[in-house]
Amino acid sequence: DVQLQASGGGLVQPGGSLRLSCAASGFALDDYGIGWFRQAPGKEREGVSFINVGRKFYANSVKDRFTISRDNAKNTVYLQMNSLKPEDTAVYYCARAPRLPFSLWRVPTYYDNWGQGTQVTVSS
Repeated sequence: DVQLQASGGGLVQPGGSLRLSCAASGFALDDYGIGWFRQAPGKEREGVSFINVGRKFYANSVKDRFTISRDNAKNTVYLQMNSLKPEDTAVYYCARAPRLPFSLWRVPTYYDNWGQGTQVTVSS
């Protein structure tokens, strides 16, 4: 079975850091792109970052603060989040994309499997 397991969320103070993990099973990361999305209460799901074939993309709101990486040996994608702000508070999801035009990585409908989400709360 294809599964994506997101973890690593929690409560952190503004300016703090968290590292999210997306553990994949049932398929090889090499064959797919992986995206991170987030959804805050009352807001639409938004693309945060995407990685595929060595290419990495970031939303403007997280550029220079977040870093996406992939460990193929562990079949896991990471999202290192630094300098966190209260507006980063959301449920974060990872998802798998079989293929997509890179310019459309933010579009959720290109993703065919989603993890269950992990809550990130940035608050003092």
